[in-house]
Amino acid sequence: MSADPDQILLTRARRVIAVQTAAAITVSLLVLGALALFVVSRSQNAAATALLRQTAASADDVADPPPDVWIFIADAGGPVAATEGAPPGFPDRAALARVRAGGASETARAGGREGGYLVLTRPRGTGVVQVVLSRHEQHDERERLLGALAVGEVVGLLIAALSAALLARRATAPLADALARQRRFVADASHELRTPLTQLHTRAQLLQLDLRAGAGVADVGADVDQLVLGTRHLGEVVDDLLLSTQLSRREADRAPVDLGAVAAEVVAEQANRARDQDVRLTLTAAAGGPAVVPGHRAALRRVLTALVDNALSHTPAGGHVSVTLGRRDDQVTVVVRDDGSGFDPADAERLFARFARGGHGDHRRFGLGLALAREVITGHGGTIEAWGQPGRGAAFTIHLPGAGRGGDHGATDAAGVPG
Repeated sequence: MSADPDQILLTRARRVIAVQTAAAITVSLLVLGALALFVVSRSQNAAATALLRQTAASADDVADPPPDVWIFIADAGGPVAATEGAPPGFPDRAALARVRAGGASETARAGGREGGYLVLTRPRGTGVVQVVLSRHEQHDERERLLGALAVGEVVGLLIAALSAALLARRATAPLADALARQRRFVADASHELRTPLTQLHTRAQLLQLDLRAGAGVADVGADVDQLVLGTRHLGEVVDDLLLSTQLSRREADRAPVDLGAVAAEVVAEQANRARDQDVRLTLTAAAGGPAVVPGHRAALRRVLTALVDNALSHTPAGGHVSVTLGRRDDQVTVVVRDDGSGFDPADAERLFARFARGGHGDHRRFGLGLALAREVITGHGGTIEAWGQPGRGAAFTIHLPGAGRGGDHGATDAAGVPG
């Protein structure tokens, strides 16, 4: 089985982001460590030089020098006085001789591992004084600092790797969501458009055969009507698909929508269909004023259209479909009820899944309509619930936050006659 290209793309993007982030953090830690080591080394060198100069300037004898410091004093023509316990190789007699002969003061580094020694030789009256400072303690301090920096670098690298992985996952989350939306849209389009396109193609072929056979206008009228109906259904599918792509981008573009007026338009639009099916379609407006909600009129109209269309599709001749609006405590309610075939209560939630099919022997396919209805209502800060019983009809109830009040509209049926 070949790997999912989208998953490969996401994995590659996450890996690149993780590596780049971890590398940036690691380099930053290295730079900080090197800067800390540089500052400490300069501070140690400055402190050592200052101690040497202070000791050389104030040394009256070779006794009681500072820790890790030895003093050597060579008077004119006399022996060299030395601090007890001086390291091997000191005093530096060549430096003493050069300064005694009139040379300038000398500061030099002497050999030895683990830091070595710093030596200052300068004139002192008629003699010469030489001060030797051991760098071993400073070297050990730098070693401890390097060890701490190394441990910190390793720990920092681990933290950087974990942080980079987390950041990479979060950074690619929008990409994953976009790819998922893209795949879902393609799947929606392919599933929803296949059937109406096939039907249109079949009807067009039949119409073509009739025309080639010399059929008259009256003979092909039914086929033309079916062709027009098919294009209308196809347009509705396209509207649903486009709406599904726009829901997440239209949060800020809202305006007051009178759901009573929208419901009246939908009922009037479906009136001929209801009459042809011998189904009574009625509308009861909200008592106490217009049912106004903040939202998108076109999207809410599609929701009501989908619910009424669904109710008419499952209501037999002689049945009744009602659209009832109400408002209470600044909340608007819309109930679309029918006394048709109904559905199993266990399927109430599954009806809102995309391309849902009925269960328990019910082979109906619900497509995108109800799924998009829930997306639209949820996007408007509301809820939609389904109730049904086999053979006892179904009801879909919408709750939306309201905005504004007005006069009483009363109750009307599809033809505008009071109910």
